[in-house]
Amino acid sequence: MLTLMGTMWGMTSPLPSSSAASVLDLAPVVPVVVLTDVADAVPLARALVAGGLPAVEVTLRTPGAPDAIRAIAAEVPDAVVGAGTVITPEQVSGCVAAGARFLVSPGWTDALLAAMRASGLPFLPGVSTTSEVVALLERGVREMKFFPAQAAGGTAYLRSLAGPLPQARFCPTGGIGPEIAPEYLALPNVGCVGGSWMVPADAVAAGDWDRIERLARAAAGLRDAGGTCR
Repeated sequence: MLTLMGTMWGMTSPLPSSSAASVLDLAPVVPVVVLTDVADAVPLARALVAGGLPAVEVTLRTPGAPDAIRAIAAEVPDAVVGAGTVITPEQVSGCVAAGARFLVSPGWTDALLAAMRASGLPFLPGVSTTSEVVALLERGVREMKFFPAQAAGGTAYLRSLAGPLPQARFCPTGGIGPEIAPEYLALPNVGCVGGSWMVPADAVAAGDWDRIERLARAAAGLRDAGGTCR
């Protein structure tokens, strides 16, 4: 599968050798982080890792995002820092230079897909329709971001895709909180979910890393709450 590019293309995987070489299998939840102050990047990542969430998606929604990725990559070795909201080939290049270890996009084009493929990093292109999923499968991509998850049909939609398209796996993101995350995680075609509830803005602003660590630890245990999830 394309997120296992180290295996498919003769490259070394940027993901931890001690875990499955897929972003979807690192933890049940990938924190989606928006940072306005680069100084918060390292303590925030350390809190998330301490709580059991090693994959950290820093979104490119703020000017300091590349510097935040660079700081986490340099100072939090146990974090698997990725870049989110990647929408241009130029951003792909910048994220690679900053030290990102995976890429996430809200959608995809052939140009963006080619750039992400050429980066050598695992990536999750965004989809919200069956046709987009089939188009990615045609191109050899089996792991995707389902976005915006709740608005695009939620668990009912993903459950419907599992029958005709069992080879596709997803990280649903968008409108997901701790109450409904276990419902997603119980689906056979969901590897993890993305969310921001464990990094509330007020806690980040206050530097309340203990609170964030507690929220991360609770999120890391949500797979068990799903009952039937893998």
